[in-house]
Amino acid sequence: MASLAGLLKAAGHTVTGSDENVYPPMSTGLQQMGIAYNQGYRPENLDSRPDIVIVGNAISRGNPELEEMLIRKLRYTSAAATIKEEFIWGHHSIAVAGTHGKTTTTSLLAWALESAGLNPSFLIGGVAENFGTSFRLTDSQYFVIEADEYDTAYFDKGPEMGHYLPDTAIVNNIEFDHADIYRDEEAYKFAFARFINLVPKNGVVIAGWDSPIVRELAPKSFAPVESFAYGDDSTPAQSQAHWHVREVEFSQDGTRFRAFKSNEEWGLVDTPLAGAFNVRNVLAVIAAAEAVKADRDGVRQGLRTFTSVKRRMEVRGEIRGVAVIDDFAHHPTAIRETIDAIRQKYKGRRIVAVFEPRSYTAQLREFQQDYVRAFRDADEVVFAALYRPDRYTRETALDLEKLGRDLTSNGKGAKQLKDADAIVADLSPRLKDRDVVLIMSNGGFGGIHEKMLSALARE
Repeated sequence: MASLAGLLKAAGHTVTGSDENVYPPMSTGLQQMGIAYNQGYRPENLDSRPDIVIVGNAISRGNPELEEMLIRKLRYTSAAATIKEEFIWGHHSIAVAGTHGKTTTTSLLAWALESAGLNPSFLIGGVAENFGTSFRLTDSQYFVIEADEYDTAYFDKGPEMGHYLPDTAIVNNIEFDHADIYRDEEAYKFAFARFINLVPKNGVVIAGWDSPIVRELAPKSFAPVESFAYGDDSTPAQSQAHWHVREVEFSQDGTRFRAFKSNEEWGLVDTPLAGAFNVRNVLAVIAAAEAVKADRDGVRQGLRTFTSVKRRMEVRGEIRGVAVIDDFAHHPTAIRETIDAIRQKYKGRRIVAVFEPRSYTAQLREFQQDYVRAFRDADEVVFAALYRPDRYTRETALDLEKLGRDLTSNGKGAKQLKDADAIVADLSPRLKDRDVVLIMSNGGFGGIHEKMLSALARE
């Protein structure tokens, strides 16, 4: 919503807003853009009688400001519908969807196209560090957007990505998520099937072939499908994706590999990104850039100079030889892939994984065994308490005590502590030179990153 506010202001609109618990980087971003916002929801916030009210998908009936909007009969719409109406109609929409990796892939794609001279507009669910912002409005024909599957608004329960009119659609992967929105995996799959069905015949669907559900849905596309996967020389030719990689090398500086489309080499790729999942993200970007005929040398330059996204394997600091890393991972697959990437990047160093089960999905018993597998490559694991235990019953909530026992029986040090302060107090005195603390949450986590760095500086 803050990024959309910035886009609307860039387009010449006067923008104000209301929210609760606004924290960096969005709070500082709003201040820098000169966009005023109210802390908290109150009827009087609407006294200016705005021309239109954009209702975020976190707002539900009973919200005092929403109720006042309805009483006053003010015009209202959703964020996704506003994006479509104000910015996507008449442009080539490049939409990045999938359960994991959307923000990184969208940011990397925007930077690759920028490096190739295409000057794209974009809207991303995180701050792209190369641009220093999560949005930009230009006069380019290309609009790059992160296409989320979360629902649109209380009055529109379809996914946001259904509004984005994709011409070039990336579908990285599909794995059941957002259990608060989708009743089961079939409903979740159907949302992506509808997204794929939006792509016109002269567009392209760039499909992550390492995902079984993507392989199931993509062939139903009316548009051409270009598949991509991590496959290398050992992959049988008949099952190899269109786009694949060979000669992958991981190091502390990043990743190097050769990208191929079928048997034709696209080129040597150097990227500061780590992990197999980021190799897939890069391949998807290359395929999308080729679809819009972007200059290859410019794209390679963009891949080489990409500086990541805030809260995606972001190094928040290194004190006394201890690296503190912030990541948005919360789904078991994302956690496993992130730990694997940290292991590849920081070879030989002890990894301490700190996790806050905050999202609705992250707190479900359904993923109990998946979390055991997700944390298996960390050397030590520390859990914060469930963020909203009141939402669950004893039968439906993730059992952190059992998870800790299961990890301990597999030789891991694992414990549960109440909150960020308790974790910092317990962990900071025990950290040693060359330790890597990987902190994972999809929220603010009580400011744990700065608290950890401050504690390390005092030790």
